[in-house]
Amino acid sequence: MARTRTEQLAGGGGSPPRRRGRKWGRQRWWLWAGIASLLVGGVLGALLVSDLTSRTPGSLQLPAAGPGTSTATIAAGPASGRWSVGPGSEVEYRVHEVLFGIHHTAVGRTSAVSGGMVVSGRRVVAADFSVEMGKVRSHQAGRNVAWRDFIMYTARYPQARFRLTRPITLPGVPAVGKVVRVPATGELTLRGVTRTVQLTLSAERTSTSTIDVDTDLTVVFRQWRIPNPSFAITKVANHGTLEVLLHLRRGG
Repeated sequence: MARTRTEQLAGGGGSPPRRRGRKWGRQRWWLWAGIASLLVGGVLGALLVSDLTSRTPGSLQLPAAGPGTSTATIAAGPASGRWSVGPGSEVEYRVHEVLFGIHHTAVGRTSAVSGGMVVSGRRVVAADFSVEMGKVRSHQAGRNVAWRDFIMYTARYPQARFRLTRPITLPGVPAVGKVVRVPATGELTLRGVTRTVQLTLSAERTSTSTIDVDTDLTVVFRQWRIPNPSFAITKVANHGTLEVLLHLRRGG
């Protein structure tokens, strides 16, 4: 005699196979999800290692004067007047980091630089420069986010600024193609903190109407209240280097 529907349910007829099928379906879902996660992690890891092992951009340096340029062919002329930041100016940071045991120098740059200096005879009597910190970029998107939202907090502190506080006396009117090195004292503002800094400036007059200036400064994070971005898999040094290359044009 055929069993009633109630008897079939009581005896479990047909139910166990369906439960096993659902369980196996869930297991397969988790299996494929795990495989996908491993593949994505592997790809991201490979891209990250590729970035870390790629060639680090070189430091900012003074460009050489144009071909054929010499003090014999071009007179230096007076330097007095205002000199303003022009195209070709850059500011960058360089910080040593260790990620997955790989030593690497993180580099970020921007050309969002403004300002200028005033020269009177053989003296630089004023200089004021600003950098848009939110426009600093490295080759890694995650690092850029950390720089903007955590390290420099650019929403609150959008600019870094240097202001000369003592006139600079030059050894003479800069000759075209000749590099002059002079000390400079000024106030540097980073992340809302202003400190007096001592710099060594290298300047080269590349033409009668252009002067290039190069300098660098070691920045200890705690002195500027800059948080160290180290975490579980990444170790970052407690300081970095700020490098500046200014291409100054007469006037402006």
